[in-house]
This record gives sequence, structure tokens and C-alpha cells, in this order.
Amino acid sequence: MNIALVAHDNKKKLMENLCVAYRHILSKHRLYATGTTGQLVEDATGLQVRKYLAGHLGGGQQMGAQIALNDIDLVIFLRDPISQSQYEPDIVSIMQLCDVHNIPLASNLASAEALLMALEQGYLDWRNNVKR
Repeated sequence: MNIALVAHDNKKKLMENLCVAYRHILSKHRLYATGTTGQLVEDATGLQVRKYLAGHLGGGQQMGAQIALNDIDLVIFLRDPISQSQYEPDIVSIMQLCDVHNIPLASNLASAEALLMALEQGYLDWRNNVKR
């Protein structure tokens, strides 16, 4: 499955830790991430991550396009709801696209862990049936 990873600046270390902890699951899938997050995950885990541009350079839009094409199966977007973000339109866009295309989306650590465990158990295999 294709898994997209995004993390706001204040959540990048959390994303690294999540990916280290669930490396055994993530290693069986194709990972995509915005530039900085992807590099941090790659360095921390040794996993191959296909990197979009950095978020502020259009990485969110690149990810959104792949979601719109139904080419992403799971999105983990560790967002910082406390800090105001100048990228709020990108956040809303990615979340909306996930809703439109029925792509599972985790926006915090608890939901990310639940989705990764569901992925490992095969509960997200239905995504294979909805791809174009």
C-alpha cells in the first residue's frame, strides 16, 4: 500500500519516533512524504521514502494530487492544532481529499497507531479493491 506521511514542524520528532516504532509494518509498504519529513524518517529508520517537495514549496499540493488520483491508501498527518499555520489551506485540502476518496487519515498519534495496527492485521486491504 502507498502511505503518505506529513508532520508539522512541532510534530516531526513524533513522526520520526512513530516510524521507528512501527518500522516493521512500514517496511512492507511504499512511503511518500513531504521533503523534510521524508528525509527525517529516512534518516531515522533507514526506510526508503519517496519525497515530495517541502511542504512550503508545494509538497502538500503534490500529495493532494496523488490523493485525488486515488494513488494513496493511508495518510498520517501529524498536525499541530495549537500553532497557527500559514499552510492551513493545504491541511484542509488534504483532509477534504481524503474524505472524498475514502482514504483513511490519522491526524494524531493515537489514530496513527490504530491505523498502522489495522494495516498490519489486514483491515485496510479493502483499499486494494477501490484503486482505479
